Amino acid sequence: METQAQIHIDRRDPATVMRLSRLGSLHQCRLSFMRQLTRRMARENWSFSRPVFDIDAQGVGTAVYTAHGPDRAYSLVAFAHDLPPEKRSDRVIADAWDATFALFDGIPTEADIERLSKNVPLQEAGRVSETELSLSRANRSVRLWEHVVDALAAGQQPDVQQIYQVGYLMRTTAVYGSGKFGAADRENIANRPETSAPFQAEMLSVFLTRTFVRDLVQHMANAKGGDQATKLDPDIAPWLGIGNSTGLGMAPFIVNHPILFNNWVMAREEAIARVRSVESASAAEVEHFRRVFERSQISITWWRSEHPIQIEKLAALNADLQAISDYVDQDGLTGSHPWNRLVLWSQTALSEEGQEYLASLILEPYADLVDGLASCMADGDAAAFVIDGAMPVSDVRDLIRGAFGWALELDWTSREHCARAWYVSEEKLEPRMGERFEEPIEDYEQPWAPARDAVAIYAELSGWDGAQPIAEFLLRHPEHRHSVRRAQMTRTAPYGEIRDNTIGATVVPLDMLRAKLSFFGATHFDPRSDRWVRICMYAGAPYPEELTSENADLWVYPEVPT
Repeated sequence: METQAQIHIDRRDPATVMRLSRLGSLHQCRLSFMRQLTRRMARENWSFSRPVFDIDAQGVGTAVYTAHGPDRAYSLVAFAHDLPPEKRSDRVIADAWDATFALFDGIPTEADIERLSKNVPLQEAGRVSETELSLSRANRSVRLWEHVVDALAAGQQPDVQQIYQVGYLMRTTAVYGSGKFGAADRENIANRPETSAPFQAEMLSVFLTRTFVRDLVQHMANAKGGDQATKLDPDIAPWLGIGNSTGLGMAPFIVNHPILFNNWVMAREEAIARVRSVESASAAEVEHFRRVFERSQISITWWRSEHPIQIEKLAALNADLQAISDYVDQDGLTGSHPWNRLVLWSQTALSEEGQEYLASLILEPYADLVDGLASCMADGDAAAFVIDGAMPVSDVRDLIRGAFGWALELDWTSREHCARAWYVSEEKLEPRMGERFEEPIEDYEQPWAPARDAVAIYAELSGWDGAQPIAEFLLRHPEHRHSVRRAQMTRTAPYGEIRDNTIGATVVPLDMLRAKLSFFGATHFDPRSDRWVRICMYAGAPYPEELTSENADLWVYPEVPT
């Protein structure tokens, strides 16, 4: 007879998890890539240095920040510029920025820095080499930048409320990696322990960029105020994160990488299932949850947005916070399987935003159950890309029904279901989405509508003998190879497919952006439209010289201000 202690809660159904509205409500968690990196750097006792800081009184020059790990070093090479205000733009078509960066694989020589100085400030117009792991740029948040410089120059501390509400002095407008513009391919670093998890090089670049920005604003204040200038309070400095502006270019990523995205979502879902399966929570675990919950509420009070979508979601989340507080006070999280009861309650009591916030939060007391799943989040399954031509047609049909059954019920001849089309812009080679029936873009459409394509092959297969191998079908219809591949991938990647129409009239690309950014560890999502969003990264994190095992993880949750 099964006892309660043996009960294992299954992972949530992909049909529930992979809806766009839910993906667009995800929050950072213990498995977020930024927190993985800071935990590793503290655990391995990384050291940091600033061998170069050659910046003049106008804030123009070069700096190098080097992170020394157990086996190798990585260096951020930063170039600060004097950007006229009229040239400051977060759009991808911009051609000048306040600062530009490259993450160098190792420690750069003077010749390397000279080479990079001729290319990195040009960004897309320049070229880097495979010794560079990422290329990025950033612009100042002008109002807060000027406020902090002026305050420090006058011997005063900046207004902490402004810092809490803006959250950053500079925001990146792109952090390019994985071979773009000549940078190193992912394969070059995929087998290194410190960069095997997804986006670790990019997260390290942003971590070091944040330190450069802090040092630059202090340098500018010192230059302006001279002897009168004061140093930024070390209790205020951590709440200066790095902003980011992200647009449509990121959205197709989760469509193009079904195995990789599955691994991210599956790791999180497995973590949630493991915690829900815990038979009873100790007093220490309950206290840990309560403390983190209290701290997280502070962060949410700093979360501002002027976009109707996020205003509505924030209102729902704030109501959810009170509901969670009331539930925890009444229930006490005692008794059998308290986390499972809490999650089941949330499914009817909270908004999707609140449900996913809570799902992330229950992981916090259980580092031993959760953190090891980080090793499962990369995509090392090259074999999944190979089509199994011997698979019977009937099996392929079953797989399509399993992942795209919802799409088989839609009328794809209706304009509302195929109103949009994804294409790549000629000027910047960036993904874009347009109106299929209003713009001349259909000839340039990209294959980012897997549901529509799955329905098309399903119809073609209806007249085929189910026992025939799918290879015979593909010999006559090679245009459907990608759909067969994706269907077969669902055998090992149940969370690889979005269970919504990515070209429908009501699609909100913002949901795709948020899904990816939440796994980075982003907070304070601030949509500027349904197609681009500003976020904050590393707000609250220790700076390199402060990083310890004690502060390397829960920095994302602010301490209660005194």
